[in-house]
Amino acid sequence: MGKITGFMEFARIEEGYQPPAERVKHYREFVIGLDEQQAKIQGARCMDCGTPFCNNGCPVNNIIPDFNDLVYRGDWRNAIAVLHSTNNFPEFTGRICPAPCEAACTLNINDDPVGIKSIEHAIIDRAWAEGWVVPQPPVAKTGKRVAVVGSGPAGLAAAQQLARAGHDVTVFEKNDRVGGLLRYGIPDFKLEKWLIDRRLAQMQAEGVTFRTRTLVGALPEGAKVTNDARETIEPRQLLAEFDAVLLCGGAEQPRDLPVPGRELDGIHFAMEFLPQQNKLNAGDKLKKPISAAGKHVIVIGGGDTGSDCVGTSNRQGALSVTQFELMPQPPAQENKPLTWPYWPLKLRTSTSHEEGCQREFAIATQAFIGKGGKVSAVRTVHVEMKDGKLVEVPGTEKEYPADLVLLAMGFVSPIGSVLDAFGVEKDVRGNAKAHTEAQGGYATNVPKVFAAGDMRRGQSLVVWAIREGRQAARAVDEFLMGQSVLPR
Repeated sequence: MGKITGFMEFARIEEGYQPPAERVKHYREFVIGLDEQQAKIQGARCMDCGTPFCNNGCPVNNIIPDFNDLVYRGDWRNAIAVLHSTNNFPEFTGRICPAPCEAACTLNINDDPVGIKSIEHAIIDRAWAEGWVVPQPPVAKTGKRVAVVGSGPAGLAAAQQLARAGHDVTVFEKNDRVGGLLRYGIPDFKLEKWLIDRRLAQMQAEGVTFRTRTLVGALPEGAKVTNDARETIEPRQLLAEFDAVLLCGGAEQPRDLPVPGRELDGIHFAMEFLPQQNKLNAGDKLKKPISAAGKHVIVIGGGDTGSDCVGTSNRQGALSVTQFELMPQPPAQENKPLTWPYWPLKLRTSTSHEEGCQREFAIATQAFIGKGGKVSAVRTVHVEMKDGKLVEVPGTEKEYPADLVLLAMGFVSPIGSVLDAFGVEKDVRGNAKAHTEAQGGYATNVPKVFAAGDMRRGQSLVVWAIREGRQAARAVDEFLMGQSVLPR
């Protein structure tokens, strides 16, 4: 424990931000991270609890008290070693993870939690700057070949672990660039894409091969997903050429809103809208990209994806942005004795909301209204909870002007065609059916085929995807070698 009384002496220090009026003019990151002294003070606040709930609150089980203490003592080199022992990509999680570890922090019972995420961010940025992050090629090769389908955080984490175990790993990605959700779902102002490219260079030096624009199986007709594939590979070909196949695609089937007027032009899924801006930022030329410029924008869905749509719309020059949330507005402060150490229900205002957004809670969409085949308004009604159900409140109907409607209500399952092509059994939610027990974990009903990440567990966080990718890599390694030295 760095400073025994640190949690009583020092207040939480938040990361800084470029002012909203300035940051909406560009798509670059705008977070101002902690400096060395600020990180040290923040590390000093860690109580080094006898039972560190933060470890279990973190899906990858980061050894948080240890790296907090190391930062307090100025031992940054060992801090990154501890951080990397559980997390392949802390530069991603240190930027976009919602930090469930902080909700579980013991100090959060009656005070502000330790700024764990900001410390993680500071450690990994320092490590890259100092040149401490280098390729870790295997000492010996096993001669086994593994195909990883999908290059999101689950696929990348699994591929890196398997390559370091000595296997020849090929990652197949249907889009033109590697990264999956990190590349095309997260706006650049939250995660600049050179951060991904930097990791990919490390992984290539470790022996990972990437094949982009390559679709495994076939997409169903009319699938609303990003797809730049120029080559299609049948599952039987992968099963013939590789000793194991790990499916790590995302939960890409968006939840629709089947109300009158849904067929009107100007109504799009969030994942039709967000990837286009990322492509434009990367220098791609698109035919008639979806744009919020000069439009009244309605974002339906109050989660992180909806927030990303808000931030992107403001940067594109929207005339107004309104976000709908079906559930009632949560309290500004959680009931800590009731919720700790679990993720609490409370009002969360993102940096995108601060840039300009009207938020409406307890509101349901009744219909889309159009003129000349294009959406022009959204008819809504307020709802309230009665007997455990949301019911409409008579007399609260209202119309909101809308030139662009973005549906950001989450995702229901993976695109079924990939699982169907392999013959993988699905669970009741349409995800790949595979348990996570220590023996035989992540294996599907099809021999040699494993599944991890959103394809197995459904829509979730980047940090959960990394955890599943790491655990699945160990399971595949055990399957191929009979045992594994990879951490689970």
